[in-house]
This record gives sequence, C-alpha cells and structure tokens, in this order.
Amino acid sequence: MNALLRYQTALLARSQRWLPPFILYVVFLGIGVQSGQPILDSLGYAAAALLPVAAWLVRICVTNEPPAARSCVSAAVGPGRAHLAALLVALGTAVVLGAAGTVVVTLISDAASADHQTRVPRLAAGAAGLLAALACALLGTAVGALTTWPLLRSTGRAVPTMLLAALLSVVVTGSPAQAAVSGLVTGSRSGTVPMPVLPLAAATLLTAAATAAACALTSRRSP
Repeated sequence: MNALLRYQTALLARSQRWLPPFILYVVFLGIGVQSGQPILDSLGYAAAALLPVAAWLVRICVTNEPPAARSCVSAAVGPGRAHLAALLVALGTAVVLGAAGTVVVTLISDAASADHQTRVPRLAAGAAGLLAALACALLGTAVGALTTWPLLRSTGRAVPTMLLAALLSVVVTGSPAQAAVSGLVTGSRSGTVPMPVLPLAAATLLTAAATAAACALTSRRSP
C-alpha cells in the first residue's frame, strides 16, 4: 500500500490537476476570512469551504490515470486496493490543505466571541477548527467517492451530483459537517470553544462506509 500511495501522490503532483481546487480553497478563504474577524466564525467558514474541495480532489485522483495504466495497476495489486490508494491520497491532500488553512485563520483572526466582548483561547479554538476541518475533509471524501467512478461514470451526471451533494452536506441538519461548522458558529456567539468530536466520529464512519462501498464496486466493474 505504501508504494501505491507514493505512486498516486506522485501522479497527482505531476499532473498539476491539484492546482484548481487549491486555488478555489484560497479564493474561498480570501473572500470569506478577513484579519480581525471572530476566530470561531472564521474557522467554521474555513472548514465548510474544504468540503467541496475534498470532493473535487477525490474526482481528480480517481480519474488521474490513463485507462491502460489503471488496468496495469489493478492487475498487479487488485482494483480495490488501487482505488483505495487514490481515495486516501485525495483525503490526505485535503487534510494537509485544511490544516494549513486552519493555522492561517487561527493566526490572523481575533481571539474573541462574535461580539468581540469575550476572549476565546486561541489554541483551543485552533484545535476545534482543525477537528471541524478534518470532519469536512472526511465527508467531502465520502461525497467524492460516491459521485465518481465506479458509481457514476458519466461526467455530465457525476459533476452536478457531486456539487449538489457537497452543498447539502454543508447545510442540511444532521450532516456531520453541518454539525461541526454550526457548533463553531454557535460557540462564537457565547465565547465558548466546542470540540466537534461527535461530528468527526460520524464523518469517519460515513467515509469508511462510502470508501468500502466504492472499493467493493471497483473490484466488480472494469473502467
């Protein structure tokens, strides 16, 4: 698996297809996060912006290989393992991107409540933001895994479905991402730092299930 992960990472880096989602995330942060804004609100926004980026990275990693190369890798290690490596590299890239964004937002934001009256511990807020970002990266990976090959082969159907699913994952009540982000926003109003441990656990379970389903279907369907 280590060799597969290195292979997929090198493939992603050389393709430069990671640049558009990277730029999108930077644009999201540039528009929605300003220096001096309440820290928990800004961290919630940064985490939410990561979800569609993670889904996009999954689509990139899964479709990065030419069909002939993918067939060779699948024949050597099994299609399920090859697909899993692509999903893990996408998730790892999203996590690294989200962690970097969380650090920047934590440093430039005002460590205070939404009304700027109550001080908020910066380190604790950063930790909560990192957990929320991880939950969103995981759920974005699940969205990407369920809206690309082998479940959806047509780009015309897969891309709109991915965008709609990413949007719903952020705004629908009951979604782990929505719970993590809304927890930060609510905490900003009271000046308390919530740790989104339960949303993170739920996102982990959902992503594991989505990944298992996608890898199982990959083993049964040829590209």
